[in-house]
Amino acid sequence: MIDKSEHEVGAGVGATPAPVRYRANPVTANPNSSAGEVALVGAGPGDPELLTLKAWRLITSAEVVLYDRLVSPDILALIPSTADMVHVGKERANHALPQDQINQRLVDLAKQGYRVVRLKGGDPFIFGRGGEEIETLAAAGVRFQVVPGITAASGCAAYAGIPLTHRDYAQSVRFVTGHLKNNTCDLPWKDFVQNNQTLVFYMGLVGLPIICEQLVFHGMVPDMPVALISKGTTRDQQVVTGNLKTIVHRVHEEKVQAPTLVIVGHVVALRDRLDWVGGLPTLSV
Repeated sequence: MIDKSEHEVGAGVGATPAPVRYRANPVTANPNSSAGEVALVGAGPGDPELLTLKAWRLITSAEVVLYDRLVSPDILALIPSTADMVHVGKERANHALPQDQINQRLVDLAKQGYRVVRLKGGDPFIFGRGGEEIETLAAAGVRFQVVPGITAASGCAAYAGIPLTHRDYAQSVRFVTGHLKNNTCDLPWKDFVQNNQTLVFYMGLVGLPIICEQLVFHGMVPDMPVALISKGTTRDQQVVTGNLKTIVHRVHEEKVQAPTLVIVGHVVALRDRLDWVGGLPTLSV
């Protein structure tokens, strides 16, 4: 149980209050609803320099942070030592805290008067269950704001030298969850087989054999280029390329580990020329 008094030790009568370093969302702010506020913050794909200024400001002034498994250690290091950190991450068949309990914890902490940051990898509204969480906050009358983050598709593709769209190769891009429930294939595979389209599968490592098999079965050419990016934008980034026929074997050979992102499309072939992280000299910053 978190005791707010722990955060007020030394704040005696007449003490100058610390400056508030965040601004409530004027759309949702209701001074009569709760003393605290929840900020749903996207931490991006891993590189802390990809955080927005607003995300950084909220993280570094938080009193309580509920964080996911995919938030990188470099970003977690920005959280003040005075803040309470609560791990609520999820992985296959292992949830640190069920989603409904996470939702309720956010409500309870805000009503106790805390500045709460709900810190999520990537963007909260792209396969991040952010919508479910703010539905609960809104229903409970809790003040909240949402800070977008660079989603994994954009960040990891950029750091792998793969443009998701290109006038010569892809005029559309589609984001798909590759976390197939019970190994089923309940996805609109026929819709995925389109000319000039890039497919991005989030959480696709375990389902990769099914993804490749179903795309070919529904008409995609077997030599369609594929890239699998592990731990994208971090110092441990690993990129494995192949095609729908070879990528599963290549990933097995390289012993790739989650988190991963799978990109399918002709744009993957551009990586050989555009790999600015691993293949080209870059400017110092």
